[in-house]
Order: sequence, then C-alpha cells, then structure tokens
Amino acid sequence: MSIKVEVWGEYALFSRPEMKVERVSYDVMTPSAARGIMDAIYWHPGMRWGIDKIYVMSPIAFTNIRRNEVSAKINVKSVIDKPIGELYINTKDTIQQRAAMVLKNVHYVIEAHFEMSDKANASDNPGKFQDIVRRRLRRGQCFHTPYFGCREFPVKFREYEFNSVPTVYGNEEKDLGYMLYDMDYSEKENILPIFFRAKLKNGILDLQDREVHS
Repeated sequence: MSIKVEVWGEYALFSRPEMKVERVSYDVMTPSAARGIMDAIYWHPGMRWGIDKIYVMSPIAFTNIRRNEVSAKINVKSVIDKPIGELYINTKDTIQQRAAMVLKNVHYVIEAHFEMSDKANASDNPGKFQDIVRRRLRRGQCFHTPYFGCREFPVKFREYEFNSVPTVYGNEEKDLGYMLYDMDYSEKENILPIFFRAKLKNGILDLQDREVHS
C-alpha cells in the first residue's frame, strides 16, 4: 500500500561517502534517508518500507556551515573484552570543527509503500498498518525525531493528502550522477554500499525502475 508524506526543514546533509574530510551533501535526499524518516514515524518487524518516489518541492540550494564533531568512536568490543575499560568519549579531547556544505530550506514529498515481512504475526495485515501510519501522521507521532541526514537537522512532517505534487524543475531533467541507494546487509561481516544513477525528471526522483550497483 502506498502513502505520501510531506517533509521539510531548515537544513539537510545527505553526505557523499567519497568526501572524506569535509562533509558535502547530495543534491537531493537519498532513498536510505527517506526510509529512515519513514522508520522513525512507524517501524514494525512485520513490515518493511520501500521508497517509490521523492518529489522535490523547493529549489536545490546549498550553504556552508561549520559543525563540531568528535574524532573518535567508542570501541564497545574492547570494553566487553576488558570490563575495566570505560564506555565514554571525552569530547574535550576529541572535539574538532569541520566545514560542511549542506542543503538549505529543503521540502520534499516521499511516496512510499510497505510490504509484509516474514516476521509478521497472524493479526498483522496491510490495512491495520496503513491505519496506524496515517493516524500517527495526523497526530505528529514518531518513535524518535526524524532528521535530514544528521540529528541536528530535524524533520517536520505530515501526511500529503493531495493527488498531484507541485514540484520544481518542471519539464526539466537533471542528471545527479551516482547516489547512495542503501547498504547491503546480506553479509553481516562485509556490509557494502549500493549506488544507483540518479536522474531528476520534472522534479521527481523515481526509484521504481532503478538499477543498483555495489
């Protein structure tokens, strides 16, 4: 079953993985980021979200900002192996300021569907899940605040109840190059990124007939 969700916010950062030092955003929200938003609104083991289309409703515009980040990660395994270890990061010692090229004044409509998974219970069915999702959208409920790529860029959302979506870049095609589609978790010890050739046609990123490459 398909549902449309309108999302918008002040900033977004959908990081290009090839940029190692400074953060640079893709021109448009990635499918994995859209799926993350849908999961934040409603996740259940008996269903999985699939993203069909992303409608771009505001012009693509970038701005430069500086963000505080930490240069270290918590090594959970070392703490488990040696219980005397400490599970924390001293941000005073590891903090660093990095530049980022982010999107500003972003506004999209996500068209998504969900499929039943093999973990669904006997009482689970598509109609039940669709009613729950739409009720949560009307109430503004979510499991955690959805965000545009980074947690400091929160998402405002609501159900999009109209048939047509007024996109920008009408009668225009933009080649956005290769974009991250998702991560391949088929091998837990070797998680790989999956990419696709992104093309924005009439302001719509259509993901239904895409070819993916690892």
